[in-house]
Amino acid sequence: MTVEGFMAYLKPFYPSWDSTRAEQLLREFELPPTRKLRNLSRGMRMKAALASSLAYRPRLIVMDEPFSGLDSLVRDEVIEGLLANAEGASILISSHDLAEIESFASHIGYLNRGRLQFSEEMASLTERFREVEITVDSQPRVPPSAWPTSWTNTEQSGSLVRFVETQFERERTMAEVGQLFQGVKQVAVRAMPLRSIFVTLAKASRSRRSTFSRRTSATFASKSE
Repeated sequence: MTVEGFMAYLKPFYPSWDSTRAEQLLREFELPPTRKLRNLSRGMRMKAALASSLAYRPRLIVMDEPFSGLDSLVRDEVIEGLLANAEGASILISSHDLAEIESFASHIGYLNRGRLQFSEEMASLTERFREVEITVDSQPRVPPSAWPTSWTNTEQSGSLVRFVETQFERERTMAEVGQLFQGVKQVAVRAMPLRSIFVTLAKASRSRRSTFSRRTSATFASKSE
């Protein structure tokens, strides 16, 4: 089937199909109408699929790993074409390519083991996550169990303390640091890209599962005794 044959085949399925728009999309994505789909590159096939989906002005567009296997230029073209031609539509993208998602997503949902952990605006998410590094005069005596629950992936090495604050508010966070640690010499706070936030959440989840597993094993051992 050729590109134009593919578009003609789909047209009867959608009452809202816009033939003028379909032709415009083929030109915009530089798709050769007479070339067979099987002879298109991965990037061109993605563009053809996108053009066929945008031609009937959908209200919802669902994409699963749409950038997999695409080179950087084609990714940019797909993203630009999608945003330019999806007015009035909601776009739901499932992807592990977080750097690309971060460049244009307005809302983020985090799924872990089949459960939605949270869903919020991108700006809100990136605002509340911060990497914090504290330098103190001597090795802290505060056990990690006493640290605030909003701190995760905590690390201690001599006089250096690192953690990720998941509910960052500068005044409150700095107050908590001052209350817990004596002789604070320096506090460095860094914003986190989406990929780092995801890795933090994944590590924290894995750590909680490991702790639960150890507790469960200990309970079984105790009952056996």
